Amino acid sequence: MAAGYLDILRARHAARLLTGTLVGRLPNGTANIAIVLFVRAEGGSYTLAGALAAVYGLATAVGQPLLGRAVDLYGQPRVQLPAAVVSALGMGVLAVAGCGFLPLAYAAVAVAGLFTPPLEGGLRALWPSVLGGENRVHRAYAMDAVAQEVMFTAGPLLVTLLVSLWSPAAALLVINAIGVLGALSVVLSEPSRAWRSAPREAHWLGALRSPGLLALLGSFFFVGLALGSITVAAMAYADDHGREAVYGWLMAALGLGALIGGAVYGARHWAGEPERRLRVIVGLLALGYLPLILTPGPVAMTVLAAVSGVFLAPAVACSFIVVDRHAPRGTVTEAFSWLVTTFGVGAAAGTAAAGPAVELGGTAWSFAVAGAGGVAALLVLLATGRVLAAPARTAVAVRGSENDRNGAVEPGFSSGHQA
Repeated sequence: MAAGYLDILRARHAARLLTGTLVGRLPNGTANIAIVLFVRAEGGSYTLAGALAAVYGLATAVGQPLLGRAVDLYGQPRVQLPAAVVSALGMGVLAVAGCGFLPLAYAAVAVAGLFTPPLEGGLRALWPSVLGGENRVHRAYAMDAVAQEVMFTAGPLLVTLLVSLWSPAAALLVINAIGVLGALSVVLSEPSRAWRSAPREAHWLGALRSPGLLALLGSFFFVGLALGSITVAAMAYADDHGREAVYGWLMAALGLGALIGGAVYGARHWAGEPERRLRVIVGLLALGYLPLILTPGPVAMTVLAAVSGVFLAPAVACSFIVVDRHAPRGTVTEAFSWLVTTFGVGAAAGTAAAGPAVELGGTAWSFAVAGAGGVAALLVLLATGRVLAAPARTAVAVRGSENDRNGAVEPGFSSGHQA
């Protein structure tokens, strides 16, 4: 297993691109906790902190596909680095000006979110030209999904460390400065500078004109909803058991399960249609969420949380392949950015739905939201099986060009069925 991942990291530019992307995404991955800690330190309420975080999230959801389309049109360096700088400046204004003048605070987080660079989609567009073979690209997608889990675990710890050593304002400034350095490392690399999108048909819908991509986005909205609801449900469960540490254990177990699942999934060469496999994985993901409704004691609940996370990273990794196959030619970065946006919007909806569920029916009901989200995600995939089984176009992979991504099907699948 480890040998396969080491093979990828030893490829020229691979370690730099993966590390640079993760570091560049650090501001986005830590924005919620950084904003909350900063607002509370400024004397603001949790309501204000939540509102600012919500504006940031909404602005990010709007900005990602727009910037992704700009990357497809103009290349990575001309979009990613300026966007990273503007986003960092937005957070810098919040850190320096504080929350005394609320219109400025809201404008600052809106700018920061809107200009968050689409580094995640950009990296996936680069993998085929960096790694070449389909098997290696498939494994890189799984490694990418696992690395995200590491970032979302380590990032908040870094923020709290910076807050304890200096201040919440300093944490905002340092995290965003680090993010700019990460983006700079990516765009100065040879693959990023050389990458060009394939010629695209002019269409105002861009990537969204693909029925298969729309089906995938519909499913992953509900996957995001399930995951977002679990964060609230786990907090309610911890309150029920009178120990804040329980929340940390549950979330850590969820992340550990995802790490294990992603690592195992990426170590194997998969044959067959990825769309069919995605239905199986999402079905298992939904099945893992349902037992959480039982809300047993903390030890058993921690085990259930770990099990529920096992199929999350494989689902995400498999979805990357499906995006590759269904995104219209010349829209790769935009298509991946839409996946990020849809997942994030779903997570926000899940967070919003889980709160009232706790109030109405208790903790079990909030976990039921996660189970319902998983089941709905599976139903969308089942209902749209026909469009998902028919990728929109046939592509010819050309090593070193943007078309490589269209050849990034999973091993064992005939190229005659590629998107």
